[in-house]
Amino acid sequence: MQITTARVRRAALALALGGAVALTCETVLTDPPREARHSPAPGPAGPAAAPGAPGIGDPLMPLDGNGGYTVRRYTLDFDWRAPRTPFPAGTTVAATATQALSRFDLDFAGNTLHGVTVDGAPATAVRHGDELVVTPARPIPRGAAFTVRVTYTADPTGRRRRSDAIREYGWVPTPDGTLIYAQPDGAKLVFPVNDHPSLRAPVTFRITTPPGLGAVANGRLVERVGLPGGRVRWTYDSEEPIAAQLVQVAIGKFTLTDATGPHGLPIRDVVPDDLVTATEAERSRTPEHLAWLERRLGPYPFHRYGVLVGDTDLPVALETQSLSVVPKGDLLGDRTDAERDLVHELTHHWTGDSVAVRRWSDLWLSEGHARYYERLYSAEHGGVAMEDAMRAAYEQHDQWRHDDGAPAEPTEPTLFKVMRYDGSALVLYALREKVGDEVFDRIERTWVTRYRGRAAGTRDFVALASEVAGEDLTPFLTPWLYGPDTPAMPGHPDWRVDPVED
Repeated sequence: MQITTARVRRAALALALGGAVALTCETVLTDPPREARHSPAPGPAGPAAAPGAPGIGDPLMPLDGNGGYTVRRYTLDFDWRAPRTPFPAGTTVAATATQALSRFDLDFAGNTLHGVTVDGAPATAVRHGDELVVTPARPIPRGAAFTVRVTYTADPTGRRRRSDAIREYGWVPTPDGTLIYAQPDGAKLVFPVNDHPSLRAPVTFRITTPPGLGAVANGRLVERVGLPGGRVRWTYDSEEPIAAQLVQVAIGKFTLTDATGPHGLPIRDVVPDDLVTATEAERSRTPEHLAWLERRLGPYPFHRYGVLVGDTDLPVALETQSLSVVPKGDLLGDRTDAERDLVHELTHHWTGDSVAVRRWSDLWLSEGHARYYERLYSAEHGGVAMEDAMRAAYEQHDQWRHDDGAPAEPTEPTLFKVMRYDGSALVLYALREKVGDEVFDRIERTWVTRYRGRAAGTRDFVALASEVAGEDLTPFLTPWLYGPDTPAMPGHPDWRVDPVED
C-alpha cells in the first residue's frame, strides 16, 4: 500500500499505448475451474471433535484468521445490481480439517446472512462480532475435506475507518460501480474468509453484471457468458493462492489496454472509459518498471500484471495481487510522484504479495521494501537523491519510534503509520551501508527467491541476511528494528537524530 503523494494536475501525454479494447468484447478463453465437494467420511476413533480457534493468535489482531482448517479454494458469486445497492451473493469455501471439528469460525461482517450449509446439509450459524460461528450437522473428522456454502445479501457501501494511512477500507463505491480495498482486514466485509495476510488460497470469481457494465478480478478471465436480459456473467481465476487483503473485484464501465512486459509477460490495465487517454503516459511505463525491478529482485513472481485505475478520491493505492489499484489522482499529477506510486505497488508483488508477512508486526518487511525501491527508482529518474531521503528519515526516526513504535514493534492503530514506510526503508538502507551494495543485493534476491509463495517474518529475514553476509547480523539489526533509540548510521557519522517532542 502506498500513501498518495501526487497532486492532481494533468500530466503531459508523452507516449501512446495502443490496443485498447472494450471489456464487454472479451471472448471466452477456457472453461472455469471447478472444485469437487467431498463429504467427510467416518474415520477410526481419534480425538474428540472440538471447536476450531476463532483466530490464529496474531498479537495485533488476535481474531484474524481461524483455527481448525485450511482453505483449498474460495468461489465467490456476486449478482451485481447497481451502485450502492445491496445484491445477492454467495461464497463457497472448500476446506480441509486440521483437527476434528465440532464447529469452526469464518471471518465475516457487514452483510445480511441467509443460510449456511456444510457439504450440502444445513448448518447452524451464529454471529459473534466479526466471527461467523458454524456448527455442522455432524462433526468433521481430522483430515477430511469439506465444503461450506454461505448465502447472503452483500452491501457494497460497507466500509470501515482507520486513523493511519489507510483511512477507509472495504467496499469503495465508484460512479458506476465499485472496487475493493481490503487491507488490512476488510475482506470480511466482502465475503466469509480466513482473513490473515499469512493465509492464502486460490479464488474463483463469478460476477454477474447488468448490460453496459464489466467486471474484473485478480488473475485471468476464463469465461464470459451472456445471460437473458443482456446481463453478463464473468468468471475469473486468481491463478495463484492469494491473501484475503489482496483480493480485488471491480465493476464499472471499463476499457482494457494490453501491453507486454519482460519475457512476454501479459500486462492488462483496467481503466474507466473517460480516463484512458489522461492516464496513458504514466501507465505505459509499467514494462520499464518491471525490467528495472527484475534487475534487482529477479523474475516477476506472477503470471500477469496490470493497473486498475480507481475512479475514486481515496488517497491510497494498493497492491491487489496481479492488478494493483492506483487512484486516478496519482496518475494525473506529477510524473515523479506517479512513478513512485506505481513502482511502490509493483514492488509489493515481490515483497508482500509473493513473500507474505508471517505476522502483522512483520509489516515493515512489506512496506519498507516497497518504499526503499520506490525511492531508489525515483532517485535514479529525477527524484530526490536516495541519501537525502534517507537522511531526512534518519533525522525523524526517534520521533517516529516515540509516536508509532519501532519498525518491528507496531501497535494495531499504528500499523500503517510513516514508520512502516520511510522508517522501515531506512533499516534496509542501514543494512546496505553495513554490508555493502553487492552483499545487500544478494540478500534481497535470496529473500524473494527462497520465500517465494510463502510467509516469512522478521526472524527469517535477520537469519537469511546473516547467512548471506557470512556474519551474525542480529546485534546490528536488533536495535534498528526494536526499541526506543535510533542507532548510528554506518558510514555517516555526521548524521544526527532530531530531539523527540511529546
